[in-house]
Amino acid sequence: MPAYRKQSGNGQLRTLAGIDFSEYSEQDLESMVEDVLANKIHGLSFSPYVDGQGPGTVIDAAQIQQRLSLIQSHIGWVRSFSCTEGNQAIAEVARSNHLNTMIGVWLDDNLENNELEIANAIEVGRAGNADIIAVGNEVLLREDLSEDQLITYLARVKAALPDVDVGYVDAYYKFVDYPRVTAMCDVILANCYPFWEGCAAEYSLLYMKDMYRRVSKAANGKKVIISETGWPNIGTAFGDAVPSYGNAMRYFLNTYQWAAEEGIDVFYFSAFDENWKVKDEGDVGAYWGLWDKDGAPKYA
Repeated sequence: MPAYRKQSGNGQLRTLAGIDFSEYSEQDLESMVEDVLANKIHGLSFSPYVDGQGPGTVIDAAQIQQRLSLIQSHIGWVRSFSCTEGNQAIAEVARSNHLNTMIGVWLDDNLENNELEIANAIEVGRAGNADIIAVGNEVLLREDLSEDQLITYLARVKAALPDVDVGYVDAYYKFVDYPRVTAMCDVILANCYPFWEGCAAEYSLLYMKDMYRRVSKAANGKKVIISETGWPNIGTAFGDAVPSYGNAMRYFLNTYQWAAEEGIDVFYFSAFDENWKVKDEGDVGAYWGLWDKDGAPKYA
């Protein structure tokens, strides 16, 4: 590791791998997280579910408002994942709370539901409630759709909403692997998870910087937004990536210091712990939130 170090604006000692946390207690880290959130982060990945709910649950605007009220003073943007089952109301509720919106269109191999998602997203955009439309989330990674199918969906939304930025969300390296998809996007929405590539926490910022460098090169000058990143605080290790209370706070703090220094927009994953995710992601799936499942701040 290079010996170069410098002081950050708030006096925290940094290295190229991030803040030097060696002299900070857990209470110090909690205070630092509180300070970052008090000064607002760019955005959060937001699902309005409460415990016992998940995809398939129909959500109403009142519940969206209640969940959003817990986080809205800490963010400038909110990112949603779907435009069906009531989730399409997130855009209008967020706008009424003076938030910018990245509205997600959930695409998979259910082509009939995809049509409903697309139609509702276009309606949201035409109502003026979307700053960015994210057409699809990791459909290439999951192999739910072909490249040509995805490009067709992107083209349809772009044609319907010429004044709204349209992009696609996937793992950072997919924008290297699929240059035609990258070319179709107005903005590149890259998921960057050192955790899911088994990276040890102490090297995670360096790893994410390299992820961002790779996708930025592929973007050919287009804006790159980190559409998801995070670190779970509880669960089974994934390779050398270990979930813990301290690691989650250190990753969050490193992420937002780097984002501030480089002017990078980051949507942190996620707003709340969500138990329904255990089915797909194992025990760590339930513990990615900055707030717990009941809406209480976790790092305070």
